[in-house]
Amino acid sequence: MIFTRRTISLLGLTALLLAGVFPWAGAVQAADPAQQAVIARGAVLFAAAGCANCHTDRAHHGLPLAGGRAIVTGFGTFYTPNISPDPRFGIGGWSDRAFISALREGVAPDGSDYYPAFPYPSFTEMSDDDLLAIKRYIFSLPPQQTPDRPQALRFPFNIRTGIKLWKVLYLREGPLTPSPDESPEWNRGAYLARAVVHCGECHTPRNLFGAMDTSRRYAGVSGGPDAMNAPDITPDPHALGSWSTDDIASFLDDGMTPSGDSTGGAMAEVIHGTSLLSAADRRAIAVYLKTQIPIAPQPGLGGQPGG
Repeated sequence: MIFTRRTISLLGLTALLLAGVFPWAGAVQAADPAQQAVIARGAVLFAAAGCANCHTDRAHHGLPLAGGRAIVTGFGTFYTPNISPDPRFGIGGWSDRAFISALREGVAPDGSDYYPAFPYPSFTEMSDDDLLAIKRYIFSLPPQQTPDRPQALRFPFNIRTGIKLWKVLYLREGPLTPSPDESPEWNRGAYLARAVVHCGECHTPRNLFGAMDTSRRYAGVSGGPDAMNAPDITPDPHALGSWSTDDIASFLDDGMTPSGDSTGGAMAEVIHGTSLLSAADRRAIAVYLKTQIPIAPQPGLGGQPGG
């Protein structure tokens, strides 16, 4: 059963998330009400950002947040790392500064650069407060003593020194600056869609170097990671143009399209997270998406979301 913030209080959400949505989470560490509220907010952001989706190898019954999920790309196979609070194998020894640096700058505590398969080009746009709320939530979960698997990338992509040049060319560090020409609702939707839920990471085409082509933001991707097709989610008449704002907001809640179809696969994992956002937040995302540049879907993208 999915619980939403429409029906429960912020403090009550902590218990529900830990007992129902994330049954593997165990007990929250003792904290005062203010810290409990931060952990509860972090739990929602964690879910909306899909952290467990990538960092848990569910296909092989992996432990929660222990990493090891394979992501097959044209550059080779990436294996996601352990992000549980284990101090040896996970991120339990990370400071707040190290956590923010990883998600905003793509830099590990040892100074090495992360491959942008880790979506820090989107997470960089999140606020420090939201990033640290996610960290507080992660640190309330059980540690997993599982070592990381080495990446299996093709030459020359296995040489990390090239990432520095990639960052110079393509990384624009945040946080996201609100647009003064748009409404607070639109700006909230932009923040959630671009940074937290990072819709563009799957739905935006990439160039030869794996960077998002922002001139075609949300235009859909054919043959992405794991051979996935992500549909066009711009307001083009053949994409989301026929969907109302309410249709999109409702889809982000229950995964049902206006025609009554239900989504599956990777998008079902996304809906699991967006369903925990408030109704106002889901509507804000819809408002933002409805204002994007319409781009006609390319062949082979599989139609509309959920189709």
